[in-house]
Amino acid sequence: MKVTGFSFVKNAIIYDYPVVEAIRSILPICDEFVVAVGESDDSTLDLIRSIDPEKIRIVETVWDESLREGGRVLAVETDKAFKAISKDSDWAFYIQGDEVVHEDYLPVIKSAMEKYADTPEIDGLLFKYKHFYGSYDYVGASASWYANEIRVIKNDPSIYSYRDAQGFRKGADQKLNVVPIDAYIYHYGWVKAPTAMQKKQENFNKYWHDDQWVEENVVKADEFDYESHVRELELFKGTHPEVMKDRVQRLNWKFSYDISKKKKSTKDKIKSLLKSIGIDTSYRNYKVIKVKQ
Repeated sequence: MKVTGFSFVKNAIIYDYPVVEAIRSILPICDEFVVAVGESDDSTLDLIRSIDPEKIRIVETVWDESLREGGRVLAVETDKAFKAISKDSDWAFYIQGDEVVHEDYLPVIKSAMEKYADTPEIDGLLFKYKHFYGSYDYVGASASWYANEIRVIKNDPSIYSYRDAQGFRKGADQKLNVVPIDAYIYHYGWVKAPTAMQKKQENFNKYWHDDQWVEENVVKADEFDYESHVRELELFKGTHPEVMKDRVQRLNWKFSYDISKKKKSTKDKIKSLLKSIGIDTSYRNYKVIKVKQ
């Protein structure tokens, strides 16, 4: 069984992405790794080159800045990396530049890949998510955070990145058939220095909206105000991945949240009520199937 990791990145240093940690977190179970590195305004290319020259193959790209609707350019860049993986790979393990896998889950993931490698009706593996916010001490508890997504897919040329690269589809807009596994993706996209987060907000919104929308809706400031954007949170009681420990220790700003004063929106209250009576309204960009043992 051959496994190829793949990802895309641009301006990782300017926007403080933990992309090195992301790649290193899954590298132990990957035979190779393909990274589509967009032309950057910093030394992102050198950063990626420094990780593991023996395993990592770089595809240098130029982002199409005209793709400004729905984050489409992110999917295009994802597909560039996916199309560049070796033809003899059985599985492709996708990781974004702000996602990290805890080492405890690697055996679970590898076991699932081995189990379903020769099961043609399975297109991918479905992961659970922990979304960190503000600091490394809090995770999202609101229903507005997505709970699951596909991160391991078969090396099938009919599969492609969907919308803003959150998930995948195949053929004529078909959802992938997936098996849920007991493994989490730790999403750190909302944990970085307030100055870096503000830069990210001002820049990345242009990949979803036009200049007028950005001008009217993105607050101009020196630092991002975590407090004004906070959604329902809870304390994180686990451990961070080993590759994240240096980054966690370098935390140089303060963010605190009183979990006793949860700000549950009306939408979340309705979703919670429906879920309590067996109705799950969560958006699902996949089709969970049961495989005969």
